[in-house]
Amino acid sequence: MSELKNKYTDAELAQMSEEDLARLGTELDGVTVAYRKERFPIENDPAEKRASRRVATYLILSIVLGLAFVAIYLFWPWEYKHMDEEGLWWYTFYTPLLGITSGLSITLLGMGVAAYTKSFIPEEISVQTRHDGPSDEVDRRTLVALLNDSWKTSTLGRRPVIAGLAAGGAALAGLAIILPMGGIVKNPWKRGAMGIAGDGTLWTTGWTLHEQGEKLYLARDTGAVAENHDGHWSTQGISRLVRVRPEDLDAGAMETVFPMTESMVNDGDKYDAKADVYEEHMHSIHGSRNAVMLIRLRHEDALRAVQRAGQEDFHYGDYIAFSKICTHIGCPTSLYEQQTNRILCPCHQSQFDALQYGKPVFGPAARALPELPITVDEEGYLIAKGNFIEPVGPAFWERRS
Repeated sequence: MSELKNKYTDAELAQMSEEDLARLGTELDGVTVAYRKERFPIENDPAEKRASRRVATYLILSIVLGLAFVAIYLFWPWEYKHMDEEGLWWYTFYTPLLGITSGLSITLLGMGVAAYTKSFIPEEISVQTRHDGPSDEVDRRTLVALLNDSWKTSTLGRRPVIAGLAAGGAALAGLAIILPMGGIVKNPWKRGAMGIAGDGTLWTTGWTLHEQGEKLYLARDTGAVAENHDGHWSTQGISRLVRVRPEDLDAGAMETVFPMTESMVNDGDKYDAKADVYEEHMHSIHGSRNAVMLIRLRHEDALRAVQRAGQEDFHYGDYIAFSKICTHIGCPTSLYEQQTNRILCPCHQSQFDALQYGKPVFGPAARALPELPITVDEEGYLIAKGNFIEPVGPAFWERRS
């Protein structure tokens, strides 16, 4: 081609070789190739073989670590173990091993790609003049030729082992990113056995056990942890949850409480130094919808509190109990202003009026906090008088209210 033209007919383009089209494409794009050098111009260069082995090593290690991540994620013991419990050592390394194997798999894949680029892609310095406007037919034809030329000059097409390893490493690195997401995908209709955290569906909590005849105490978290006994860590005799009496709260105070069945009680006159109820206590605390705000209103405020229709007897004297799960998107409504009697959600600043049955008065929340009916048993401990009459937490399609 002796001169550069801006327009070519289909017949002229069809007569050009791929090399001619690639050269034409660079010229039409205003690209000047100032410098270009093949990495290994001599065939069967020993340095080329060493570079190929180095790239393959990175990619093989990436694949091995990717497979290790999948194996650890699926088969390594992941369920919680407390101190001195059998299997603690294996459980402790679960999360670190996931991070190490996934991180190294992705890192080695990147190192392999970078090493391949530096070892086999020709060195080139090009300068391009930018231009505006849509592409015409000649630009589209020459672009395909340029892409084909890039593929050929990369030499990846004649290196099937490295290409396969790169594809496998990329697939496993992607799997290391995507696979953990499967652990948070949950069928909201799938029921399990009813326990202290509910049955796994969105509309049950530990408080739902009341419907099965269980007596449920309002219990506060002591923060107690396993103790060292003669060189061994044990939760025997440790009560993470303890029952609450009305006199435990001052006027204007708030306490976060969780459901606790009679079989889980290990405090007061029922304390047994040999009992181990710690695990069940932790299941109650970790129940995603179990937390309840127990509030003792000042008496003068309680006298002017407005009760929701049909829930007039849910409170006990000056004591009221609302779900701690915000009705916006499920954050914990963990702040209580005793001067204004407002419950605050720190995530998106929703505010609820404790004197008006937890009614939202500010922010994005549009539904009142569900109220737990409470009373006091014959021993003077606060207990649930019933279950929530509506599902707690944010809205979902199956809600009836």
